[in-house]
Amino acid sequence: MCGSLGLGLLGGAYMAETFRSGLENIPVIQSESAASLGMSRGQAFRYVILPQAISSSVPGLLANVIFLLKETSVFSVISLMDLMFTAKDLIGMYAKTLECLTLLVIFYLIMLLPVSILGSVLERRLRHAEFGD
Repeated sequence: MCGSLGLGLLGGAYMAETFRSGLENIPVIQSESAASLGMSRGQAFRYVILPQAISSSVPGLLANVIFLLKETSVFSVISLMDLMFTAKDLIGMYAKTLECLTLLVIFYLIMLLPVSILGSVLERRLRHAEFGD
């Protein structure tokens, strides 16, 4: 429970900071332009500011997701079963370090590679939407 709470708070703080920097990345002229078109502040935020902020925040958000997946190995310090804890346990029982660590790397790749590839595709699509052809 404590590990999940700690990792959740850490991830939430990183995600909030990443999104805040994405919001600050949007020039003030965008909201002024939306106001000149007759949009309310809520409409300007929803239709103009937010899509651009999400687009510029995606790389940092995906990096934070990958970071949090890798940080689950910290759970082994407080005796929760995770990949690293299991690998250390198997190394202690069978003394096959190379095989266990190779499997550990493979399992981390199985978890992180799809997230990274999907993130890259999402980032490319959002950048294409932001900048056009």
